[in-house]
Parts: sequence; C-alpha cells; structure tokens
Amino acid sequence: MGERGRGCCPSMDLMRSEPMQLVQLIIPIESAHLAVSYLGDLGLIQFKDLNAEKSPFQRTYAIQIKRSGEMARKLRFFRDQMSKAGLVTGARSQVEAIANLDDLEVKLGDLEAELVEINANGDKLQRSYNELAEYKLVLQNAGKFFHSALSSAEARQREYSANQGGEESLEIPLLSEQETTADSSKQVRLGFITGLVPREKSMAFERILFRATRGNVFLRQVSVDEPVVDPVSGDKVEKNVFAVFFSGERAKNKILKICDAFGANRYSFSEDISKQSQMITEVSRRLSELKTTLDAGLVQRGNLLQTIGEHFEHWNILVRKEKAIYHTLNMLSMDVTKKCLVAEGWSPIFATKQIQDALHQATLDCNTQVEAIFQVLRTREMPPTYFRTNKFTTAFQEIVDAYGVAKYQEANPGVFTIVTFPFLFAVMFGDWGHGICLLLATLFFIVREKKLSSQKLGDITEMAFGGRYVIVLMSIFSIYTGLIYNEFFSVPFELFGPSAYVCRDATCSEASTIGLIKGRDTYPFGVDPVWHGSRSELPFLNSLKMKMSILLGVAQMNLGIILSYFNALFFKNSINTWFQFVPQMIFLNSLFGYLSLLIIVKWCTGSQADLYHVMIYMFLSPTDELGENQLFAGQKPLQMVLLLLALVSVPWMLLPKPFLLKKQHEVCNFKLSYVIFLLIIRHQGEAYAPLPDTDESLQSGTNHNGGGHGHEEFEFSEVFVHQLIHTIEFVLGAVSNTASYLRLWALSLAHSELSIVFYEKVLLLAWGYDNIFILIIGIIIFICATVGVLLVMETLSAFLHALRLHWVEFQNKFYEGDGYKFYPFSFSVLDAEEE
Repeated sequence: MGERGRGCCPSMDLMRSEPMQLVQLIIPIESAHLAVSYLGDLGLIQFKDLNAEKSPFQRTYAIQIKRSGEMARKLRFFRDQMSKAGLVTGARSQVEAIANLDDLEVKLGDLEAELVEINANGDKLQRSYNELAEYKLVLQNAGKFFHSALSSAEARQREYSANQGGEESLEIPLLSEQETTADSSKQVRLGFITGLVPREKSMAFERILFRATRGNVFLRQVSVDEPVVDPVSGDKVEKNVFAVFFSGERAKNKILKICDAFGANRYSFSEDISKQSQMITEVSRRLSELKTTLDAGLVQRGNLLQTIGEHFEHWNILVRKEKAIYHTLNMLSMDVTKKCLVAEGWSPIFATKQIQDALHQATLDCNTQVEAIFQVLRTREMPPTYFRTNKFTTAFQEIVDAYGVAKYQEANPGVFTIVTFPFLFAVMFGDWGHGICLLLATLFFIVREKKLSSQKLGDITEMAFGGRYVIVLMSIFSIYTGLIYNEFFSVPFELFGPSAYVCRDATCSEASTIGLIKGRDTYPFGVDPVWHGSRSELPFLNSLKMKMSILLGVAQMNLGIILSYFNALFFKNSINTWFQFVPQMIFLNSLFGYLSLLIIVKWCTGSQADLYHVMIYMFLSPTDELGENQLFAGQKPLQMVLLLLALVSVPWMLLPKPFLLKKQHEVCNFKLSYVIFLLIIRHQGEAYAPLPDTDESLQSGTNHNGGGHGHEEFEFSEVFVHQLIHTIEFVLGAVSNTASYLRLWALSLAHSELSIVFYEKVLLLAWGYDNIFILIIGIIIFICATVGVLLVMETLSAFLHALRLHWVEFQNKFYEGDGYKFYPFSFSVLDAEEE
C-alpha cells in the first residue's frame, strides 16, 4: 500500500486504522541519542521493550535516568518555591539557553544550593522575629499584671496606714517580726512564669495547672487582639498572654512540663518596672532591624526566583526530553559488537520516509560514518490501532475508545458516531430554545479555546471543554429537532406561518383540539403548533416520537449488521459473510423492518390500523384475517412469508458455521501434513527448494471468528456452544435492542414535560400575581431550574443514554473492540503528562 499523506479526508482516515508495519532500526551508539530525539520530535514510532527481563537498575542508561530524575526533583522544588512566592513561569526563554545536560546539572545544583541557603537564613530570621514579636506582647501585657498588683498594693497600704494612724511605706514588711518565723529556711518566696498559650487551649491549660498543683498557683491571662505568628509552626494563631505565680521548685517543674505539653512559649520577665520599659524599647529596636534584614532577604530570594522563572520552561522541557530519551534507549538492545543499538517498533506505513529522513539527519549531525539501518520485519503479531484525528474528530474517537479500542483495520464506529451520536442526543433533547442556550455556552469554549487550553480547569469544566465540538453538534441538532417538534422551552410557536387548523364554531377553545377542522395548507415545516394543545385527547406528537424512535433504532441496527458484513469481507471471512450477515439481516427485517414499513405506510395513508394488534397476531394467529388493521393489499401472505423467513434464519445462524469450521480445520491439517512430508523428503535428499508459502496474510491471521483456529486443536462442541450463545444473544438482542431505542421517545417526553412544569408552574404562576417582586423571584427560579435541571442534568442524562445506544445497541452488531492503541514515542505529549 502506498504512502498516504496528511491531506486525506478525515472520514477515510477514520474508517479503517492506518496500515502499520513492524520495523527494526540498527543505530550506531554515537548517533543513538540524537536519532531517538529526532524520532521523538516526529512522534510516529512506538518502540517495543527489548529488555523486559531486566530491572530498571540493570539497564544501560540507568545512571543517566537517575541524573535526569534528580534534576527533575530540583525543578519541582523551584516550581513549588515560585508557587509559594506567587510567581508565574514565563514563556520559554531563548536567552542563555542551556543545551548541554552537564552544564544544566551544574547550574541547577548551584541555584538549589543558593536558594536553600537563602531559605534557611530567612527561616532563622523569621523565627527570631516571631519570637521577639511574642516577647514584646508578653512585656506589654504581663507588665499590666504587675502595674495592677502595684496599684492594688498601694491602695491597701494607704488604707492600712489610715487605720493605724501612722505613716508607713511599702518597704515595711507586711508581717511583723513577731508574726514571722525565726527559721529563714521556712520563709515562702513566690516565683512566676510568663508566656503565650493558644487561646483554644487556654481553658484546659488553666484546669490542668489547677489540678497538677492542687490549686497552689495563681494564673492571670489576657487575650491578644490580633493573631500571632507562632515561631515553631509559622502559622497565625490566636493566643493569650499568661502569668503563673507559684511557690516552690516542685511546682515550677510541673508548670514547665505543662507549658511544653500545651505548646505554650515561655519568655523571661523582670519584676522591676523600670527595666520592663527598657526591655520593650530594646525588643522594638531589634524587631526593626530584623524587619529590614528580612525584607532584604525577600528581595534577594524574589530576584533569584525571577531569574529561575525566566528559564524554567526551557529547562523543564529539556530535562523531561532527556529523561524520555534515556527511557527509550533503555528499551533498545545492544548488538554483539557493542557498537550499535537495535530497536524494534510499530510505525504507520506512510511514515517510512519521515523516519528514514530523521535517522539520516541524526547521522549527519553527529558526523558519523555509519548510517542507521531501517528495515521492515514480517510478523503475525497484532499491530496497534492508529487513527489520525484532529481537534474535531478526537472527541468522537475517544467516545468509541472508551468502550474498546478497534482491532487493527476493523471498521471504526467513530465515523458514524460523528453524525449519529449528536443526532440521537438531539432526539431526546429536542428543544430549539434549550439548544440555543447550549450552543452559546459551547461557543464560548471554542472562541477562547487557545487561552483555555493552556489553563488548568476543573474536572467538570475540563470534560466539557474537551468535548466542545461534540456539544456544538449536539446543540445544533437539538435546534433542528426542536424546530421539528416545534418546541421552544416546550412552548409551540407559529414560526412558519399560522396553524393549518381553525375552530369549527365559537365554542372551540384554543387550548383544545376538539372541534378543530383543517382550514389552511399543511404546516410547511415541523409539527403544527395546534398538536400541542391536548396531549391526552390527540397525542400526535407523542406518537410521532415513539414511532420515530423505532425507525431510528431499526435503521441503526441495520447499519451495524452491514458493517459486520464489510468487516467479514475485509478480513476474508466468507463464513461470517454468508452464514452470519444474511440470516441476521433476514431475522431483523422480517420482524422489525416490517414494523418500520407498517409505520411509514400508516403515516402515508392516514390509516387507523392498530400496529400493536398486527404485530402480536402475526405470531399468535398468522392465518387470521386482518380486517380493519389491513394497510395494503397482500399484507397477510407477506406476513406469513416474513414469519417463515424469521424462523428459518435462526437455524441458519446456528448450524452451518460450526460444521464449515470443522471442515476447514480438517483441510488445514491435511495441508500441514503435506508441508511436513515435503520438508522431510527435501531434507533427506539434501536438496533444498522453496516450500509452499503457508503463512497466512495478516488479515486472515487477525480473524477471530472464522480462521482463527489455524493449526490449534479443534473442539467442535466448544465451537457449537459458542455459536449457540451468539445466536440466542442476537435473537433476544434484536427484541431488547429495539425496545431499548424507545428511550429516545421516553426521554424526549420527560424533557418536554419538565419544561412545561417549569413554564406553567413557575413562570406563568408568578406572572399571574401581578406583583413585580413575585415576578422577579419567579423568573430567577425559572432560570435556575432551566439551567440546573434541563441544561445540565437533562443534558447529562441524554448524553449517557445516547452513549449506551451506541455502545450496546449499535456496536455489538459488528464491533469487537479488542485492539490496543498506538502510543508513539513523542515529545508533544510531555506537556500533558504529570510528573
């Protein structure tokens, strides 16, 4: 197959996966690094791991990967530091760009050491500053305790002096000499401890102190107005300044342990009031000096991070590329001469020349004399599946891949999903008012896609942004089906002229279809607005949606069976072509294809025949007369023929295939015996000649249904049971899948009824009160209900049901989805990868 360029139309690229080939590259060691780098830029080859039996530490380039990992760690450290500082990395700088990994390693090491030193010094200074700030608070607030005590003591002294009638100073002991004991060792001296304790722990702190000392302490606390930066944790904490007065060394030790347990920071304090003011002045001076030093350090740190940020993206890409290159080189095996690396991998056929050009360019740039060798290997291994997609088709392909990746060269449902998925969604969501709202919201993503694609969005927003083109088609189709249904927020409009029906007399109500007669031409487009008048008495729109769901379901299931036929032709599987495709088509269309025909005939003729009665008695009493349920001449014999064909198609699906596979296996075994016989004869005669080519083509080798048994042991019973299961599954699935398509009608009806409820019970009800305040409230509730329920929940519900119809009802007819994706070695995905 010739090379196909990038200019192929998307439908041709998506219908079948790209033809792949297994290639072998023999690259000289001197140019291996550069060759792999060029192939990474190209992104069109998926390397196989030829050293799978080796651990990561036993591979050739384990040291280089370790170095790259260490540099990546340093870059993550820089990024975290810039994030904390509120700096944003700039675009990739080309100034002073470092292209050599050794130079970059030295540069990153120096920058890390400098930044770590600045951070360490800053942390020490910040801790000292926070400690001094707390110390100042203690000096200011604990001093109030002593001022208060001094004032109280002076007042009591004056009162005592007045009572004694003498003038005594505060220097006179409160106890007389007679009241004091002669033993100075028994004199009691009070001590105190001051500090700060977290406010949330202050009550527990007080209780524990009281219990531990049996009440022999005196505690004073005062709240600090502003949160305090804790020197240990660095967090802002609301704290209280405390002073604990105690007696005895034993009590002091208990208090110190309790302070440590509660995270209370202790600070020394002088009883001398004159020294307290001096200490406050000294601490304030030191705080000012530390603040100046901290500001200078922050400026230096900011300048350093700014310098790093200018080159960060370039360095990050360079390190990640180097790491990816060495990971790939570790997948290559060394040849026996230790001078070349041997690589194997999958690549599309159209990329052959591009790969060869990349290898040749690497040879020229490295000035080596030996060219890299490119050769194609023959294999029966299943190739990976590769579809060339663009930003429009990627989302649709991912919908299919979420179910299962297509087998190599299998018919891809993604082509049809581009149209059928948004259309089936629109059948359930059909309302041109809601469709316009959905379209406007999605156009915002498309208009700003360049800006939004480079930003980190939330999970839900990211999902909606990734599927923006799917949602655009969903909204456009919803507008179309909404015009067909003539529903604008479930309100009918006379968009294409007045209704074709008029009232017969004055008693006819506009809200009822009773008494209406046709007075004008048929409505030119969509459903006549009068059919929305009385759904219970003349449910035409409801019936239209239900029957249309059956027609769409049968059409899509037929498409699935047709695709299974083309798959069988492509893989040269004649057994599936005639003994699967033909009976499946006969069975499905003898029953549900006939039902679709009856629906169309009834629409065209305006007949009042009961289709339920026709289909039920087609099985129960096929020979009975149809009577008023006859839609056309010859209907009864046609039904008998179709019923007979449906019955015949079941054993047709079940019996021929196992017997044909058995015969095919016997013929294959005979050919193998013949080849072995020729091999023995040629070898004994010492004459060598080419043997018949027994290798099957890649297409036949990938067949799972027909020729997949090859030379393996054949079990007829297993094949028969397997075919029996498939037959039962198809017969029952044809019924259940057709019924499953009725969800198109059910969800459309639910969407319409919810819209009516919000319109009539919220908006019209608020309008009827003739109160502007109630009207505004009603409008707000209506908008919130419309957005939250109809534009979010109903959209998600219709999306999931459309997804199920494609995965289960459509793809199970032809799609195996047991392949695996083509993941080439490419640098373009490095930005999307997480560390």
